[in-house]
Amino acid sequence: QVQLVESGGALVQAGGSLRLSCTASGRTFTIYTMGWFRQAPGKERDFVARVTWGGHTDYADAVKGRFTISADTPKNTVYLQLNNVKPEDAAVYYCSANTQTGGDPYWGQGTQVTVSS
Repeated sequence: QVQLVESGGALVQAGGSLRLSCTASGRTFTIYTMGWFRQAPGKERDFVARVTWGGHTDYADAVKGRFTISADTPKNTVYLQLNNVKPEDAAVYYCSANTQTGGDPYWGQGTQVTVSS
């Protein structure tokens, strides 16, 4: 089992910046990728970004050039730096982890990002 705890969600002005954190615990040695998804009210949960423990990153088109995902593997922590935040970025942001044992990804409880225009 892997447990994920997110933090950093807040109210941010449009154009501003924010950093989200997600720390994994438990069987962290099985993790090979972690990522971020987001879900706005009434919408599906969408992919935002992911990072492999080897350092490869992927981003959704909507956030490329504005968001940066990074990993501190010794701390089992991933970060999502949000820059030039837009109103449409407002959502609950969820951290996810995939493990080498396969199966469904693990999820955190979510952290709220609110954007004021």
